[in-house]
Amino acid sequence: MTRSLAVNLGPYINVNTICPGLTDTDFAASLPAEKRRLASEEAILKRIGKPVEIANAALFLASDESDFITGEILTVSGGRALR
Repeated sequence: MTRSLAVNLGPYINVNTICPGLTDTDFAASLPAEKRRLASEEAILKRIGKPVEIANAALFLASDESDFITGEILTVSGGRALR
């Protein structure tokens, strides 16, 4: 969907997607401790994300610094998606 929208809306609108990993939210807090521990161990950075880290990715994509980026899927998971 991201790539299709980027093709159809460019060159006027940039379309990108953020795919966050497990993030320290109320949802994550409701998970069993073992699931949280496993998610931390599976991430290359050995922790779960902070909400501000996901927000920083969104701010980057909304900024002028990302003007030449479209049709991309940005995974913000501390490297967990690499495993």
